[in-house]
Amino acid sequence: MLGTRETLPQIEREYISTGKVKYVFRDFPIETIHPQAFKGHEAARCAGDQGKLWEMHSRLFTHQRAMSPDDLSDHAQALDLDATSFQVCLDSSKHAPGIRTSLADGQKAGVSGTPTFFLGYTEPSDPNIKIVRMLRGAQSYANFKEAIESLLSSRQQ
Repeated sequence: MLGTRETLPQIEREYISTGKVKYVFRDFPIETIHPQAFKGHEAARCAGDQGKLWEMHSRLFTHQRAMSPDDLSDHAQALDLDATSFQVCLDSSKHAPGIRTSLADGQKAGVSGTPTFFLGYTEPSDPNIKIVRMLRGAQSYANFKEAIESLLSSRQQ
């Protein structure tokens, strides 16, 4: 089975970049397992303010044990972020409310661990997503492909 890091590029090529699927990422830091996770999510969003959210996300995922305040500054430096802006953002916790909202929404939707993926659709007159299927844990590309193709074919009928 492939992990998310291997599977997502395949999904991006086949479905996201072709416009067949929209990918939405939501924060879900699990502090009981990873005490620094919340601050890590804030760091990713602060990096996003400088156009490098995914670069920081990948870096933090790769270096999960290096998430102290000093480590986060080092990650920002490694990504060539403006250090002062990054630190001001991180210290202000400006992204904390959005992360808390995302976390609460996930809990309401039944998320208990990461990664969790929801497959659904929207109607033209309603922007809310109608959830059809939830996939928990890292999944193979074949599992995603089967689920996505099933959803797409059911929507074409």
